[in-house]
Amino acid sequence: MIYHSMNRRRGLRSGLSWALRGVLGVAAVVVGGAALADDTDGPAYHTNALGLRLLPGFEAEVLYDVPGESQGSWVALCTGPGGTLFATDQYGEVYRVTPPALGSDGTTQVQPLGMNLGGAQGLCYAFDALYIMATGKGLYRAADPDGDGRPDAPELILAIPGGGEHGQHAIVVAPDGASLLLSCGNHCDLPALTHSRVPRVWGEDLLLQREWDANGHAVGRMAPGGYVLQVSPDASEVDLISIGYRNQYDLAVDRNGEVFTFDADMEWDMGMPWYRPTRVCHVVSGSEFGWRSGTGKWATYTPDSLPAVMDIGPGSPTGVLFGTGAAFPARYQDALYLLDWTFGTIYAVELAPDGASYTAGIHEFLSGSPLPLTDAVVGTDGAMYITTGGRRLGSKLYRVTYQGDADTAPSAGPAAPTPEAERRHALEALHTPDAPAEALDTIWPALRHPDRHVRFAARTALEHQPAERWRQRALDEQDAVTATHALLALARVGSADDRPALLAAANRHEAKALTEAQRLDLTRVYVLAFCRMGAPDPAMRDTLLQRFEARFPHDDEQLSIELARLLVYLDSPHVVDGAITLMNQATRPEPPAWLELIARNAQYGNAIKNMIDAMPPVQALHYAFLLRNHKTGWTPELRQAYFLWLNLASRSVGGNSYGGFLNMIRTQALATCSPEEQEAVAALLIVPDSATALGPDAAPRGPGRAWSVDEAYEAVLDRPAGYNAARGAELFQTALCAQCHRFQGVGGSAGPDLTTVGSTYGLRDLLAGIIDPSAAVTDQYAWSTVTTAEGRKVVGRVVLHDDTVLRLHTSATDPSQTLDVPAEEVREVGPYDLSPMPQGLVHPLNANELRDLTLYVMSGGDDDTAATLVDSLEAERSAQQAVARAAASVYNPAQDMSHGIVFPVFMLGVTGGLVLLGAVTYVGSRGSKAA
Repeated sequence: MIYHSMNRRRGLRSGLSWALRGVLGVAAVVVGGAALADDTDGPAYHTNALGLRLLPGFEAEVLYDVPGESQGSWVALCTGPGGTLFATDQYGEVYRVTPPALGSDGTTQVQPLGMNLGGAQGLCYAFDALYIMATGKGLYRAADPDGDGRPDAPELILAIPGGGEHGQHAIVVAPDGASLLLSCGNHCDLPALTHSRVPRVWGEDLLLQREWDANGHAVGRMAPGGYVLQVSPDASEVDLISIGYRNQYDLAVDRNGEVFTFDADMEWDMGMPWYRPTRVCHVVSGSEFGWRSGTGKWATYTPDSLPAVMDIGPGSPTGVLFGTGAAFPARYQDALYLLDWTFGTIYAVELAPDGASYTAGIHEFLSGSPLPLTDAVVGTDGAMYITTGGRRLGSKLYRVTYQGDADTAPSAGPAAPTPEAERRHALEALHTPDAPAEALDTIWPALRHPDRHVRFAARTALEHQPAERWRQRALDEQDAVTATHALLALARVGSADDRPALLAAANRHEAKALTEAQRLDLTRVYVLAFCRMGAPDPAMRDTLLQRFEARFPHDDEQLSIELARLLVYLDSPHVVDGAITLMNQATRPEPPAWLELIARNAQYGNAIKNMIDAMPPVQALHYAFLLRNHKTGWTPELRQAYFLWLNLASRSVGGNSYGGFLNMIRTQALATCSPEEQEAVAALLIVPDSATALGPDAAPRGPGRAWSVDEAYEAVLDRPAGYNAARGAELFQTALCAQCHRFQGVGGSAGPDLTTVGSTYGLRDLLAGIIDPSAAVTDQYAWSTVTTAEGRKVVGRVVLHDDTVLRLHTSATDPSQTLDVPAEEVREVGPYDLSPMPQGLVHPLNANELRDLTLYVMSGGDDDTAATLVDSLEAERSAQQAVARAAASVYNPAQDMSHGIVFPVFMLGVTGGLVLLGAVTYVGSRGSKAA
């Protein structure tokens, strides 16, 4: 078994090429930075007669095949007294299950308990009772005073509003051994609380307008999202422990009393910046994990939330448990097990203390296809019992045992708490409104602790204290890190009256020398202040604009995104230009790390593979989203670049909502365009078809740049060795050339046929026509501005103008898009200064990609012609190098002999190159015909 700890993520990712990852797709999976593999460096898995893939020494058997018509589809499991189990149908009855003894030939006994509550997704036997989380209802308690495993009739002890598959979930015994933990998904409202370790000030905290899911999921669901409760056995005490999940299903408690859960992703969001994969979360006191509906999910670096221990990837989390009590090797007694319903996999997670929290490694423990896993427990006999089913699928009860040679004696347990964890625990004891005033002396130094979990625990404790005790101390604090987290707390619990002093204090620290991480945390102070306290006054706005604009764009990607967010909110006139530059420079993202999963499930497999084959430009989409409603600082050229980039992004593949979100962004951005800007982008409003059929490397890899003609010419000329014709053909499609130009008999008709362009245009002329298409537009393809009698302006290519009608083609990519204007309503037909071909088509390309595309076009797609062109470029480059060498060796400012020697060398070299390249035409009107 290959095991990699989380801190090897960067090395692992950078060491595997895209092609190699594709080859390894069904042989290994890299999850959250930890690798899973077959037997390359460890023991081989084996597949048993049931088709289950198991680790060496482990075996599995089916104990019971659930008759679906009478006993439904089982989704929850718990241990009961005397080695029994309890199980529940997702939509019906609860059952008492007695498995046969290990090694016996007995059969599994199943008895209905007459507790049909309409469905349940959580069970726990504790405190002489069976607890049931009934879907749409809440927590039931069925007392079993004699402990015989035949509980009395259940009674509702805690009503929890909401329900469905994002509703009431698991129940486990809390770390204190005297209460219960309840897991509730994001479609549950909060019940009546008696306590809350989470300060009761949660909010959406979204600086810019949120968009709901493009397909309508979870519309209107607000903070706190999914949550965890701690309740007394009779539910008279209800304490809110943790919030901000999407749909965490189950909970697991280790022997040190640390709690973990496995939160669900929104797979429809795949490809968008706000997609969050399934992930393991450390459920600590007062924690917030930042789920917000639609596009509102907080970034993982947001300091008033906590990060995941590990990202897993797409899937459907169900049961989680520790191996405590299992008759397994020590490694698997201490492991955290994650059940994934979609991909039929149980993962074993090995947690390692890291400061006040954990890092983790992960590998596959068991898998099968199909194997819709729902829940698992460790029985009193040391075996692991597993249920499959859900959504009325066929259901089974499995038993997994270890029969290998390794020692299965009880392990020593997890590592003892670290000093950082102990400090976190001490601060968590202050997560109560009745902490004494002197608790501030414990809280305050911890606000600048290097461990994020300690800082979070300290700020949470601070928010429980009355603000009157510490407001002025926060405003006067001189240490920038301490002040940042104190001001975060004040922004969350203060009022609009605090805004001027809070912003002044933040500005004082913003001017200091801070690390990128510290400055990133400080940006959140401004975001929260504006969200909760309102906009700054004009003078403060001007001050902030000067500071933030001076730092944007920033080399740190996360900080750059947050600066862009603030600048858009403050209506910066300069953010557009910088953001679009970053969009065009963005590199193609690394492929995700869950390649093996695509082979496991037909429902998700193809969609995920298609996304891998055409990876969306995730980071750059941040800027496209932030700019969509921004109105200041645009020009027609910048609008063209923006909508062109959206069209390129639409060629990628994401989740079910990917296209809907892009359409939403496009529609909202268009609504903010001026009439002139709408004219400029008219040709770009037809969304191109997906280019996924072109293969995984079709999209530009970048990094791109805003190419000038000179830079592009030098870049192409500087790389004469090698030419990838297939890559050039792909880029001809993904750079949208084929949308408007015919090439080898295929393509659009909005621009000239480019098949023979290489016989007419030299390299520089062709690049000039591509990079600056509006410099000169030939009449044949020029668009016109038509002004009507009412003063309305429409733009397009006039294809008919007679006594009755003027007809325009309004799309450069779709000739069916026409507009008829009655002749009597036409007041004026004038020139349209911008070329229908937008600027920036090649900006997403790197130098090698620019070369491949250029040579493909100039050669007409003919390999022999391309070879000749490569030779020509080699000669031209050699000539230029000779000129440079001659200039360096001969030129003497004192004697000024350069004209006598350099000019003949220059003419000789360039003339030879031009003969090989063919005649060079003007850069002006003829050069623009390539557009």
